[in-house]
Amino acid sequence: MIGSRLSGNFLGLSMRMWAVVLFAFLVSLSLFRVFNNLNDQILLLTDSRYKIEKAITKLQLDSIDISRRRLNSASDNHNHSGEKDKDIDDDIVIIYNRVPKTGSTSFAGVAYELCTINKYHVIHLNISKSSRTLGLADQRRFINNITNWEEKKPAIYHGHLAFIDFSRFGIEKLPIYINMVREPLDRLISYYYFVRYGDDFRPSLKRRKAGDNESFDECVARDGDDCDPENLWVQIPYFCGHHADCWEPGNQWALEEAKRNLLHHYLVVGITEELKSFLAVLEATLPRFFRGAVALYNEGSKSHLRKTAKKFPPLTETVEKIQSSLIYRMENDFYTYAVDHFHFIRQHTIGRNEDGNLVVKDRRFMYEKIRPR
Repeated sequence: MIGSRLSGNFLGLSMRMWAVVLFAFLVSLSLFRVFNNLNDQILLLTDSRYKIEKAITKLQLDSIDISRRRLNSASDNHNHSGEKDKDIDDDIVIIYNRVPKTGSTSFAGVAYELCTINKYHVIHLNISKSSRTLGLADQRRFINNITNWEEKKPAIYHGHLAFIDFSRFGIEKLPIYINMVREPLDRLISYYYFVRYGDDFRPSLKRRKAGDNESFDECVARDGDDCDPENLWVQIPYFCGHHADCWEPGNQWALEEAKRNLLHHYLVVGITEELKSFLAVLEATLPRFFRGAVALYNEGSKSHLRKTAKKFPPLTETVEKIQSSLIYRMENDFYTYAVDHFHFIRQHTIGRNEDGNLVVKDRRFMYEKIRPR
C-alpha cells in the first residue's frame, strides 16, 4: 500500500524521487549543523589554548623573578659577612692631577682639613724625578693600586701627573677627575718668582733659582730661557695626557685633545681666580667629600695657603710680547674654554641667597607617570 502511495508523480518527479531528495536535504542540513558546531568548538579551543599559554608564560616569568630575588637576597646576606652594604659614595676615588702654580696647595689644604670630618682619605702621589708622565707598566700599577686599595676608599689622590685614561686598561669603575686652571701668563710669572724666592708655605726651603734676582721683565727683554713662551706649555699637556704629541709645544692636536678630555673625563675643572666657587660646586656635587668646604674657605685659614714670597707685576710691553706668541694664544684658548665650561656648570649648580651666600640650587626635576602603580 505504501508502495502504491509513492507510485504517483509530482512536478514531473515520482514520489519515490522526492523522498530521496528530501532525505538528502535533511542529511545535508544535519551535516552543516555538525560542521558549524565543530568550527565553533575549534575556535573556542584555540582561544582557550592561547589563554593557557599566556598564563603558563606569566607563571614562568614570575618563577624566574622569584628565583632572582632569592639569589640577590642570598648574595646580599653573604656580602660583608652580614654587615650593612657600603654606601655607593664610599667606593669613590677622586684624582686631582694638579697643575703647578694654580692654587693646588690651597685646594689640597682644604681636602686635608675635611678628610677627618667627612671620613675619607687624602693621598699624595709623588713621582720620581719630578716627571709628569708614567710608563705603561707604571700606569697599570697605579691603576691597580688605587682601584683595589679598598682600605683607603673613599679617597682623593693628588699629584703633578698628566691625565691617564683608565678605560684604555679595561677598567669599568672609573675614578672622578677634577682639576683647576689659571690664566697662563699669571701662572708662568708666579712660577718664575716661586723658583727664585719661594713662598710663605715653606719659607726656609731654598729654591733651585735662589740668588737669581733678574726680574721677569728683564728676562723677557733679553729673550731668556726661563721666560721663553714655551714654558707656558703646561696646562694643555696635563689635560692632553700621555701621548707624545701632548708634550710638543704648539701642537694643535694636543690642544684639541686637552679640550676633549676636559669635557668628557673631568667632572669639573675650576678656576684659580674663582676658588671659592669651585669649592661650592664640589660641595654641592660631592658632599661626601666636600661638605663644609665653603665654610672652611670663609674662615680664611685655608683660603690662600701658599703665596709666593716676592713677585713683581709685569710691564705692559712684557705682557704684549708674551701674548703675541703662538704658545700663549693656544694656552689661553684652552684656559678660556675651561672658564666658559666652568661658568656654565656654576650657573646651573649654585646660586646666592638673600644674604649673598653661595647655595645649592633647588632640584629642577621630578618623577611622574610611574607605571605600574
